Amino acid sequence: MCCKHEKHECEIKRREGAAGSRGRRFWQKDDGNSLIEVAIFAPLLVLLMGYAINFGYFFLVAATLTSSTRNAAQYAIQGFSSPAATDYPAAGPIGTARTVADLAVGDMGLKNAATVTSVRVCSAALGTTTSSNRPVCQTYGTTSTAYAVDADPESAMFQAFRVDVTYTVSPPIPMGFFSAPLITNFKFHRMVEMRGN
Repeated sequence: MCCKHEKHECEIKRREGAAGSRGRRFWQKDDGNSLIEVAIFAPLLVLLMGYAINFGYFFLVAATLTSSTRNAAQYAIQGFSSPAATDYPAAGPIGTARTVADLAVGDMGLKNAATVTSVRVCSAALGTTTSSNRPVCQTYGTTSTAYAVDADPESAMFQAFRVDVTYTVSPPIPMGFFSAPLITNFKFHRMVEMRGN
């Protein structure tokens, strides 16, 4: 309680108290905190989900590429494995049915596989070198880096059939920061070598 002569001072203290509590109340309110938290963390969560999807797709491509390369190399040696099939299957090109290169690309079943895949087939169907009895190699599809064929220690007895598949992977969710891409295209390469006589 204030006295009459202190009335002016009491009024000033009352006003300061009301203004101070109003200011304190404004800073203590948490009505919009969750909205601000969502606005900060939602882009980060979307970015992480995009990276997770792209990373999973890269694993899918690697597994599919390994399987299709192995299947193409087995087909290069065995063909349709019937008593009537005495010749090796044709090596290529991609898009021609019943060829090794077409089987490698068709077995992948990936987006734009026929346009971004390079298949190198070393098969006796293409001929053999006279000096080392190695099958001749031919590349089909998009041109890419040529991988050296290893020396064959048993070349006189067996022929090493080889299939190299190179696939250019584009991320399914392209992400970038302004004009700079965060994830670029990758080239995946798989090689299988099997012996046949």
